[in-house]
Amino acid sequence: MARQKYQPPQQSVIGQVIDAALVLIAVFLALWVPLYFNLAGAATRTILPAGVTQQTAADGTVTFPGATWENLGQNAVMQKQWEALGYDVNSAAALITQWFDYSFSWPMLILTAIAVIGYFVFLLVYSDKEYKQVIAEKFD
Repeated sequence: MARQKYQPPQQSVIGQVIDAALVLIAVFLALWVPLYFNLAGAATRTILPAGVTQQTAADGTVTFPGATWENLGQNAVMQKQWEALGYDVNSAAALITQWFDYSFSWPMLILTAIAVIGYFVFLLVYSDKEYKQVIAEKFD
């Protein structure tokens, strides 16, 4: 007896359009939600060297009285490069004094672990279900 060639179920064009739209929405949300809730990027904190203060004017302009290239830890070559990029000592101080905060958080580690483990459990359960359906369609 000749075995019939397996024919997978066909998806309609509207089904493909809906699938593509859902994937597009999911990608958009995955990229937008962390930005909306300020979860994207590393946190920073300002570390000012001795003798340097930070002042914010009423118009929002930030200045660093007392800042010099030397107390910001910049040598003559670094100073020349900053100036070649269009920065003066005050505008460069705004960047030099911003340090990434690499502090460790147990709650965030646990939350991340739960999300990753939950995703893999979902993936295994759903894949097992799909795998059984394909086997049933092909061999039953």
